[in-house]
Amino acid sequence: MSLTAYRTLGRSGLIVSPLALGTMTFGTPRWGSANEVSEAIFHAYIEAGGNFVDTADVYAGGQSEELVGSYIADRYLRDQVVLATKFAFNTSPGNPHAGGNGRKHIYQALESSLRRLKTDYVDLYWLHAWDMVTPVEEVLQTLGDLVRAGKIRYFGFSDMPAWYTAKAATLAAVHGIPGPIAMQLEYSLVERTIEYEYIPAAQELGLGITPWSPLAAGFLAGKYQPEGASAMGEGRLTGPNPFGNSKFTERNWRVLDTLRTVAAQLDRSPAQVALAWVSKQPGVTSPILGASKLEQLHDNLTSLEIRFTPDQLQTLNEASAPAAVFPYGIFTPAVNRSIFGGNTVQGWQQ
Repeated sequence: MSLTAYRTLGRSGLIVSPLALGTMTFGTPRWGSANEVSEAIFHAYIEAGGNFVDTADVYAGGQSEELVGSYIADRYLRDQVVLATKFAFNTSPGNPHAGGNGRKHIYQALESSLRRLKTDYVDLYWLHAWDMVTPVEEVLQTLGDLVRAGKIRYFGFSDMPAWYTAKAATLAAVHGIPGPIAMQLEYSLVERTIEYEYIPAAQELGLGITPWSPLAAGFLAGKYQPEGASAMGEGRLTGPNPFGNSKFTERNWRVLDTLRTVAAQLDRSPAQVALAWVSKQPGVTSPILGASKLEQLHDNLTSLEIRFTPDQLQTLNEASAPAAVFPYGIFTPAVNRSIFGGNTVQGWQQ
């Protein structure tokens, strides 16, 4: 497989590469990349056949959008690239309308993003996070209006409850109006909780999934070593970061040990194997890569070449399996038999 093995994002006509380029590292100090490195990463991804670029209005205070916009404009790539950005987080503390998912902020946020991106539309506009306030009906109407106005082509939801997206998708289908086409969620070998609700919802509703942090912020690249309650190693997870020490748990170190074992069997890096595992999960359309060095990008892209044996997949699945929490732990073949008095499946699944 290569970056040119394009697929549709959800039940839509938007055609994307099997790996998206995340640009949170562009313009970001400490764990990000210098501007010339960001440009090299962008162009290497495009030259390899990639077409799906993901950014957000708050990445590096808007500088990520500015850099991405200039790279696209300089090479006249706008009609070739699927450009995605996001809204939700506050960009002016003290002003409640400078954040959130209400109509007033969405319009302001989009106009600012379009200016920084040097374009008059975005292909995919993400609700970056559920604000816990705005009714889904208002969000759906606002984003639908922007689709009809030609300001955005499609939209999706990130970091929100599964029921919220399900409600939006159902309302859109019933009323014949634009609805979400995808969900962007954290998903990796050490963060599999979206398997409880989100992946089944996506499959039922025809939504694509674009996982963020498929390497668990670099943890699964194997660059860290355990030391007490923290870890040793250079990367995003050392120093101030949104994850704190949450990735450095006994369970996660065990998962990493198993990942290293499978990677050695395949003669691949742990990062490549971790990315390949995410790419092969049901419902996943295009994991989002984040690279701060050009060699990291090249390493990540070769994950598309990996083929697991059934035993290797089973080993990774069992080592990283999420806890069987209620009520999901009772949804088993044994309970199915006790309900129906024998094995019963949906006919279309046979």
